[in-house]
Amino acid sequence: MLKGKKILLGITGGIAAYKAVDLAGKLTKQGAVVKTVMTKNACGFVSPLTFKSITHQPVITKFFDPEAEIEHISLADWADIIVIAPATANIIGKVASGIADDLLSTTIMAAKAPVLFVPSMNVHMYENPIVQENISKLSKLGYFFMEPETGQLACGYEGMGRFPKTDEILYYIKSYLNYKKDLKNKSILITTGSCREKIDPMRFISNYSTGKMGLSLARAAFIRGANVKMIYGIVSEQIPEYLETITTSNAEEMYKATIKEFSNNQVIIMTAAVADYTPAKPSKLKIKKTEDMVLKLKRTKDILFELGKRKSKDQVLVGFAAESEKIVENARKKLKKKNLDFIAANNLEVAGKEETEIVFIGKELEEKITGDKFFVAHRILDLILNK
Repeated sequence: MLKGKKILLGITGGIAAYKAVDLAGKLTKQGAVVKTVMTKNACGFVSPLTFKSITHQPVITKFFDPEAEIEHISLADWADIIVIAPATANIIGKVASGIADDLLSTTIMAAKAPVLFVPSMNVHMYENPIVQENISKLSKLGYFFMEPETGQLACGYEGMGRFPKTDEILYYIKSYLNYKKDLKNKSILITTGSCREKIDPMRFISNYSTGKMGLSLARAAFIRGANVKMIYGIVSEQIPEYLETITTSNAEEMYKATIKEFSNNQVIIMTAAVADYTPAKPSKLKIKKTEDMVLKLKRTKDILFELGKRKSKDQVLVGFAAESEKIVENARKKLKKKNLDFIAANNLEVAGKEETEIVFIGKELEEKITGDKFFVAHRILDLILNK
């Protein structure tokens, strides 16, 4: 999603400027062409040579900089996206007020490309009504913002203002290179992850699902402006704090949580690998080792089937089917039996891998989608949106 993309990285004078080095490195590694503009104060935190060494591209620090082969207008025209990371209260205030008194603010003013601000500052500064008003004003004008994280800040305070994880910033950049907030006012419920069905206090039954596909869908939908709620079981990745979540541990808990939230959402995407069976009588004490153990299992509730019965004409219900044979044929049977609008069928051979391949099926649709899970997530949302 980044290969060959032209990214203008704006670095302003915040302590998190050093973290932007990692961002520049990851963008470059994924095939983007990264040029950097640094403000005077940013140069006090990180040397321009650092970014030049990482990106192998010019780093411009002032008007008429010898490094600048092009003027600010051409620089704005060159970029596919402009990313300000970290974005201080100063640069946000300048742009909101129409001030263009240095190379970075002038370039932003001249840009037609999408602009993403990644604020990072003291918690009280971030919460200042003036800063929030400026963010709100720019958001309404079509500029994009990524909320800072909550935690220990460099100034010693605890609260919202931390520079986000660079991997999360990459998701935002990948999204806004291709999309706007086209899912605004959409409420989307997503289930993901695996379940753990207890045998005794130590042992359980589970499966190989990582939860990555559902998490990718939740990320993509949130970044595109949707109101997202994610119900999850066991997942292999850290969940970003910007997602609203409900945690569950087994099929029964996931059933109850999903039924409770179902009617509040327009789109429901069921990617969770819910356990089909659970021990009939889990032991309260650890079962002692014997030569053999006989385990009696019972069926769990079929959440997707139940939702299909309850679905209104205004709701879109999407299922996932992991198959090892007759993938499309079996998926189409589930589509009809469970009253789904769409179903994503994938081969168990690609389960858990970063790259995936699915066949997305509707009543009059069959499209093969291949790529990393975040790319696939966006394409799935496109198809749902165009229903």
